[in-house]
Amino acid sequence: MTTPDFSFTLAAQHGQARAGTLRTAHGEVPTPTFMAVGTAGTVKAMTADAVRATGAKIVLGNTYHLMLRPTAERVARLGGLHKMMDWPGPILTDSGGFQIMSLAKLRKLEEKGVTFRSHIDGTAYELTPERSTEIQHLLDATITMQLDECTKFPATHREAKESMELSIRWAKRSRDAFVKRPGYGQFGIMQGNVYEDLRRISAEALQENAFEGYAIGGLAVGEGQEMMFSVLDYCTDFLPADKPRYLMGVGTPDDLLGAVARGVDMFDCVMPTRAGRTARAFTSNGIFNMRNARFQDDTRTLDANCACLCCTRHTRAYLHHLFRCEEMLGPMLLTIHNLTYYQNVMQGAREAILNHDYDSYCADVRGQWQRGPDA
Repeated sequence: MTTPDFSFTLAAQHGQARAGTLRTAHGEVPTPTFMAVGTAGTVKAMTADAVRATGAKIVLGNTYHLMLRPTAERVARLGGLHKMMDWPGPILTDSGGFQIMSLAKLRKLEEKGVTFRSHIDGTAYELTPERSTEIQHLLDATITMQLDECTKFPATHREAKESMELSIRWAKRSRDAFVKRPGYGQFGIMQGNVYEDLRRISAEALQENAFEGYAIGGLAVGEGQEMMFSVLDYCTDFLPADKPRYLMGVGTPDDLLGAVARGVDMFDCVMPTRAGRTARAFTSNGIFNMRNARFQDDTRTLDANCACLCCTRHTRAYLHHLFRCEEMLGPMLLTIHNLTYYQNVMQGAREAILNHDYDSYCADVRGQWQRGPDA
């Protein structure tokens, strides 16, 4: 069977919102899509079957964490990340740049790359654009990300410009190191902080490398939703219409709806899984804290519009009990639900775009959130 080329096709557009299909060596992904975050080769509190049951088509792994444990070379010897984590579908791997900046100890940034000490045991490492790309190749990532520097917020124009220019140079080196194979792709990452002129320069420079897709980095780092949306208003215009657009590290369901409206196709975020472990449920009626005493005698399903294992088999009172007793089943069930809810929001968005009714869909979803848990 011939491996398909890596490609992206649009099926419909409503305003700036897009519905498309990403075709890869490991299967197709309908967009817009939310990628479940499997940082260290697992989506926390989830089996691979449970992740599949949410409707997820693509997951995310991370270069930084996997290079430390169990190492990229060991993953390759074990047959690659797809085999190791029982996920034959597409996998996108983050380059490790953000984690180095946020987690690593005693990091030093230079033109060559970044040297740092592991947050686990203090061991010294060096990560260059070439090494990051090699690690992702060893992992057998379907989509490889360039190594970049995620600019802090706030940053002056000069600071953002210097950082963005470094990321542009690293993009070229990442692209040169990428081993092209049928059905595999590499994404460049647009930087530039909140400065429109820098975002334009970054996008234009990245396109000289003819990446298979483009990510928007450096957002959701403290600037707030209003500013994030104002940056997205022009960012997507700078990117080619025939390539997938990926907004990194975002976000809440409302963030996703707003970003889709501005032309974004792909998302990832730890929020639904992290929230699931801390008793926060994303539902059709807003966000619930399942530790709240109001749920201790509530025999209703968590979300009447959800068909996940959590919602079809258990009550709000039971979930409340599990979290109050610190039983591990509580985080497991709520993670299943939260990821399912995110997938449902994205599936609903896709259907609305195909029906040229995206604005009404967003209004309906947001209106339902306002009704609260007793609706």
